[in-house]
Amino acid sequence: MSLNLFDLTGKTALITGATHGLGMAMAKGLANAGAKIIINDLAQDRIDAALEEYAKDGINATGYVFDVTDEKAVSEMIKLMEEQVAPLDILVNNAGIIKRVPMVDMEVSEFRQVIDIDLVGPFIVGRTVAKSMIARNSGGKIINICSMMSELGRNTVSAYAAAKGGLKMLTRNMATEWARFNIQANGIGPGYFATSQTAPIRVGGHPFNEFIIHRTPAGRWGDPNELQGAAIFLASAASDFVNGHILYVDGGILATIGKPSNEQ
Repeated sequence: MSLNLFDLTGKTALITGATHGLGMAMAKGLANAGAKIIINDLAQDRIDAALEEYAKDGINATGYVFDVTDEKAVSEMIKLMEEQVAPLDILVNNAGIIKRVPMVDMEVSEFRQVIDIDLVGPFIVGRTVAKSMIARNSGGKIINICSMMSELGRNTVSAYAAAKGGLKMLTRNMATEWARFNIQANGIGPGYFATSQTAPIRVGGHPFNEFIIHRTPAGRWGDPNELQGAAIFLASAASDFVNGHILYVDGGILATIGKPSNEQ
């Protein structure tokens, strides 16, 4: 075993949906630890813009356009990237969506779309990558991006919570079935992070901003770069005997029932 347990030199990682936000932050962390980076998205223009962003940090990433819910496209694109770049050692199932709609108002089609992308997608991509790892007898790392909604409910996010709760259990079943092939399947459950997507609810005295700061023992939103350590750990030899675990990176939210509004 390497003396540097967190060294990813010589490893190749696919991070789905890593054209922005938390996915990009984790991908940059893996790259800085030595991994070769591959990303995907539904649109070539978003991939092109992301690759320019990676290049600014000296990261020579590669991008492929495909839909994680399209079994045929996933199979073809993973075969192509393993031929053109390198066989995959690490998969981060990061691509996902959320629809904030009360259950009584949510269309069944909307519910199914979230489940399809956030839960069925990781199954399709995870299974495809695992088949390749098993065939090569190479072992590997699969990291599913779960959520605090894997544990908690919240108004208007029923489909997302159902998908992320399912993804937690899918992660444990991946670990159960593939551990004998030296594949470790784990999850990361991010808390609330300061990204461009959350910017509108973090400024101007928005009540949700105050709620998150008050609810989080750390007293702040997370910095996306604070997910890098968890991603590197679960992608590296440091986690070779960690399997089926969900690592929550949430500033302590899940550790506490909260505090009264008048408590400092």
